[in-house]
Amino acid sequence: MTPSSSFPATRSPVRPKTALIIGAGIGGLALGIRLQSLGFQTTILERLDQPGGRAYQRRTPDGYVFDMGPTVITVPHFIEELFRLQRGRAELGGPDFPEEVRAAERVRSGDSGGPATRRYVRLRPILPFYRIWFDDGTYFDYDGDPESTRRQIQALAPEDLDGYERFHADARDIFERGFLELGYTHFGDVGSMLAVVPDLMRLDAVRTLFGFASKYFQNPKMRQVFSFETLLVGGNPLSVPAIYAMIHFVEKTWGIHYAMGGTGALVRAFVQKFEELGGQMRYGAGVEQILVDGRVPGRRTARGVRLESGEELLTDVVVSNADWAATNLQLLPRSARVVNTDARVRLARQSMSLLVIYFGFQDEGPLDLRHHNIILGPRYEALLREIFGQKVLGQDFSQYLHIPTLTDPSLAPPGHHAAYTLVPVPHNGSGLNWDVEGPRLVARVLEFLEERGYIPNLRARLTHQAYITPDYFQGTLQAHLGNAFGPEPVLVQSAFFRPHNRHEDVGNLYMVGAGAQPGAGTPSVMMSAKMTARLIAEDFGIHPSIVNGVADAVPEPTPA
Repeated sequence: MTPSSSFPATRSPVRPKTALIIGAGIGGLALGIRLQSLGFQTTILERLDQPGGRAYQRRTPDGYVFDMGPTVITVPHFIEELFRLQRGRAELGGPDFPEEVRAAERVRSGDSGGPATRRYVRLRPILPFYRIWFDDGTYFDYDGDPESTRRQIQALAPEDLDGYERFHADARDIFERGFLELGYTHFGDVGSMLAVVPDLMRLDAVRTLFGFASKYFQNPKMRQVFSFETLLVGGNPLSVPAIYAMIHFVEKTWGIHYAMGGTGALVRAFVQKFEELGGQMRYGAGVEQILVDGRVPGRRTARGVRLESGEELLTDVVVSNADWAATNLQLLPRSARVVNTDARVRLARQSMSLLVIYFGFQDEGPLDLRHHNIILGPRYEALLREIFGQKVLGQDFSQYLHIPTLTDPSLAPPGHHAAYTLVPVPHNGSGLNWDVEGPRLVARVLEFLEERGYIPNLRARLTHQAYITPDYFQGTLQAHLGNAFGPEPVLVQSAFFRPHNRHEDVGNLYMVGAGAQPGAGTPSVMMSAKMTARLIAEDFGIHPSIVNGVADAVPEPTPA
């Protein structure tokens, strides 16, 4: 399918086609906006009382605002494209990364984002991207500036200066092929995967990311700096493929951004755009079952959903933005699944989970911290093996400490900071009792932050404290085994081997979000939405056949 970059999306002569999206996460909202622009009449069904999914935002009675999930925003032109869409004017084709986007300079101050974005939400660039703290008290300010990077390597690991130059060049090649050229490729058949294998081998992109980084860096600190980022999308640096080295260049090219008001402000802006295009939101609308027609396994068709209330909704298209494993194991009858069998789903490797502590504290002077802080423990490889392999809690931990009030004081009462710290932990396949282990780990983490001087006198300054564990992901978010990021992005669960956006077993059923291609992370789920929208447009005959600016009529879809 090679659609034009912007084309009128037309409707059936009888009625607009309808779509139901299960889940109002960022992927579901982005797809809802795109389906509305394609002419579908779309309803998003959200089990919780507000949108966001993993990006849910919590407001407390004492004046704090906490983003409960993603806080790192990259690739702002993905957001701009969504806000630019209009009803009946879809943007699904053309170059996904036109020259003006490829050559865009990163904004280093003021507001970022394009003119359409600024009508809905304010994005601010964050520098440095991360302050990466090592266990000996030294740190590395990662800001994407090669000169700054060279100066810091010279200070911390001068033996790795030449290695950085080689890493920079090779990571750029992976970024250009893996992201700019293949980023929007939906690997729906074996042939599409085989076509890229030679390039992946040539780029050495199939070895592990940590092994790839270790080719260029001898110093353990530099190996950690240039491999840790996959943890923010649920990937173990010791096992994800080296194609994820492209994250370095994604961030370097377009920067790290923050939505004023928190990620929740971006979520609300997406809802506003979706509703302006005519879409409908329904909250407290948990889905109990996806309804399917037909008796032949592998040839059945989704025809709607049954809500937990018992209400049945019929539609032309069903899309799940819910957890991939839960969608198959809980929402679809076993008889409808040939590829996504119980055995396949249960054997799939799920990503790690998280313990996240949300806390407010009194501001008693400047903090030697930044908006995003990565605090690494004394062990890197051993800790990763414990979390992902042995599924045990270790004697130490690493964490991501987020203090958005350094950028946006509106998230806390005057004279206070709002923060969260995120600790990678095993998912619930571990058998750990979080009613016992949760409070223990929270106490250890807060004690660490205080005694190591990151936030002096923290426990006496605390004015608010709450936390979530893998039980929140499994119970509230209905993620299989309490995973935090969907299927783990190892090589055998990437590209063609990752769940397909067009469901392999049930016609007119699609997937979007972290559990589908290309994977987890806010930019990836927005890419997933565009990929899924293309497949739906293709399946429903919405093609870019334009004559004098008027699109051909949309034919009725061929029954699955």
